[in-house]
Amino acid sequence: MEKLTSSLRIKAALDRMNIKTFKDVLYHLPRTYDSFEPTDLTSLEDKQKIVIVGKRIGPMNYVKRGRLTIINFLVNTAKGYFFRVVAFNRPYLMRFVNEKDTYTITGRYDAKRREINLSNIVKGEMEPSEYLKPIYSLTKDLKNFEFERLVKKAFKETGNTLYNNLPEYLNKKYRFISESEALRKIHFPKNEDDIYQGLRVLKYEESLMFSLQTQLIREQNKLLFKGEKTPIELKKVNDFVVDLPYKLTKSQLNGVREIILDMNKPSLMYRLLQGDVGSGKTVVAATALYANFLRGDQGAFLAPTDALARQHFENLQASFKNFPVKIELLVGNLTEKRKNEIKDAIVAGDIHLIVGTHALFSGDVFYNSLGLVVIDEQHRFGVNQRAALAAKGDHADLLLISATPIPRTLAMSVYGDLDVTTLDQFPGHKRDITTMIVNSSDETIAYSIKQALERGEQIFIIAPRIEEVEDNNLAAETLYQQYSMKYKGLVTLLHGRLEQEEKLRAFEKFKSGEKPILVATSVVEVGIDVPNASLMLIYAPTHFGLASLHQLRGRIGRKGQPSTCLLVGDDFDEIDEEKLNVLVNSNDGFYIAEKDLLLRGPGELSGVSQSGLPSFRYVNLISDFEMFKYARKDAEEIISDADNDDNRLIIEKAKILIERDGFVGV
Repeated sequence: MEKLTSSLRIKAALDRMNIKTFKDVLYHLPRTYDSFEPTDLTSLEDKQKIVIVGKRIGPMNYVKRGRLTIINFLVNTAKGYFFRVVAFNRPYLMRFVNEKDTYTITGRYDAKRREINLSNIVKGEMEPSEYLKPIYSLTKDLKNFEFERLVKKAFKETGNTLYNNLPEYLNKKYRFISESEALRKIHFPKNEDDIYQGLRVLKYEESLMFSLQTQLIREQNKLLFKGEKTPIELKKVNDFVVDLPYKLTKSQLNGVREIILDMNKPSLMYRLLQGDVGSGKTVVAATALYANFLRGDQGAFLAPTDALARQHFENLQASFKNFPVKIELLVGNLTEKRKNEIKDAIVAGDIHLIVGTHALFSGDVFYNSLGLVVIDEQHRFGVNQRAALAAKGDHADLLLISATPIPRTLAMSVYGDLDVTTLDQFPGHKRDITTMIVNSSDETIAYSIKQALERGEQIFIIAPRIEEVEDNNLAAETLYQQYSMKYKGLVTLLHGRLEQEEKLRAFEKFKSGEKPILVATSVVEVGIDVPNASLMLIYAPTHFGLASLHQLRGRIGRKGQPSTCLLVGDDFDEIDEEKLNVLVNSNDGFYIAEKDLLLRGPGELSGVSQSGLPSFRYVNLISDFEMFKYARKDAEEIISDADNDDNRLIIEKAKILIERDGFVGV
C-alpha cells in the first residue's frame, strides 16, 4: 500500500477526491494555471488581471472590521510605476512583506483607485521558466502548495514508469512524447507549448480508447439478430399519424421512416433520437411503439422518474385512444397486489405497452415478446441498467431519446455505437421565451410573479444545485420559506428527498393551479410538462451547465405563450456573464449544447456514471474535435487490422475497459 502522506488531514482530503495512489496524484491534472509573467503596464484596463514586480515603499496599513482584516501598501516597480495593493483577510502579510525584498504580485486592477486587489504574492522576481503555476481542483481543506508537493513526491516514486496504451507506430506517427514526460510538462510547464504537448498525448489516447470501445460495441451489435418478425407497413403506421391532433413536421416524418426502416432490418436497431426541447421526440417514439404493436410485439417505455413515467403514460393513453393498444403503468408506489397483476399480464402478453421506471428491468418482470425498448432521457440511466432491460427481450430493438442535442457530425462521432436521428424543426409554434440576468433584489422578480399570477399562470422557482447543501436541500427549503411568507397558500415544494407520494401531491397541486408557485431543485429538468407555466426563476444559475439551464427553461412557454426566464444572482463575474449571455441571446438547443461543451471543458471519463453527453477527462469535444476525428479513423484501421500484435494488445485493453466500466452500446 503506497503511503502518500503522514498527515491525517491531507489523507482524508485525498480520500474524498478518490486519490489513493501516486499514479492517481499524477493524473489529477491542473484545472488552470496562474501566469506570473509581468504585465505591460503602459495601457491597463479596469478589472484586468495583472502581474507586477516591485518593492514596497512606505508603511503597511492594517484595518480590522469585525472578522474582516484589510491590509494595503504601496509598491514601486523597476520602471517607476506606483500601485496600491489591497489584501483581505491575510494578516500574515504584515510579517511577510518588507521594504528590502522584491515581490511578484498578481491581482485585479481597479483603474479608478489605481489599486490591485491581491490574488497572489511571491518573494523575489521569477525566472521565465517559472511563470506558469498550476492551480488544482481540491477540497477546501487541501492547499494548492500541499498538492504540488505531493505531485513532486509522486514523480520521484513512480513518474518514470508510466507508459501510454498506444501502439508504438502511432507514437512515431504523431511524434508523441512519453507519458511520463507528458505529465511532467503538464504539472511543471516552462511555457504554454509544454502544456499543449503534454495534453495532446492524453487527449489523443482518451479519444482513441473511446473510439475503439464504441466501434467494438457497434461491431458486436451487428452480430445480434431479431427472431422472425412481421414486416411493418408504413401505410398502416400512417393510420396512427393521421389520427394525431396535429401534423408532424418533415423532420419528425423522416425520423419515423428511419426508425421503421431499422425495425424492419434483421439486425437489431440501436438508435438515438435527439432534438431540442419541444421538437416532438415523444410523438416520434409513440409512432415507433405503434409500429412495434403492428408486428405483434410488446413495447417498454422507460422514464427516469415516477412523475415523468405517469406523464408519458397519460400522453400515450391519449395518443392511442382510438387504437386497440393495451397500456399499463408500472412504478414503485403501486401496491404489491397491483404490481403482481401487471407483471402477470405482461408475461401473458395481455399488455402491449408498459410504461415505467427502473421497475421495468427488475428481476421478476418477464416479457412475452418484447420487441422495442424506448428509454427517455437516456443519460439518466446507468448503461448497465439499459443493458438489463434490453436483455429481457429476445434481442429487442432499442430507441434512446436525448434532449441534449448536438450537431449531427459531432453526434455521429460521439455516439459511435448508435445510429442518430435528429429532429431539427418545431411543430406548430416555436417557444417565445425571454431570458434575463437579474440580481436578487431586482424589482423585475416581484413584478413578473405578480403578472403571471394575475394571468392565472404557473411559476417555477429553481433552487441552486450546490454540493454543500444538497444533502439537506437547504437552498430549496430556504427559498420555499421565503416565498411561502410572501405568497401565503400559493407555494409548494418539490425535491429529490421527498417521499414519492409527497412529490406526486406537490406536482399535482402545482399543475392544477391550486398552488401556482413551485419551488424545486433541478428534478424538474427532466421532461415535466405543465403547459400553463410561463415564468421561471433560476437562482445561482452558474451552478448548472448551459444545457441543463436550457432544459430547465424548456419547462415554460409550452403552449406558445410569451414566457420569461430570470437568471438570479448577485456576484456574476465576466466568465459567468459570458456563459449566461449564451442563454439570453439564444433559444437554439443545438447552439447552446455546443457552447456548453466548449465552455465547460473536459469532465469525468465516460462510463457507468455518465450523464448527458459522454464526458471526458481530458478531451473537449468542440476544441479537440479534429483530433477526435483522427483518433476515430485510427480506431477503424486498428479494428480492420486486428491481427497486428500492437493492435491486438490495444483492442484487448479496450475490451477490458468495456467489461470494467459497463460501457456498452445499450
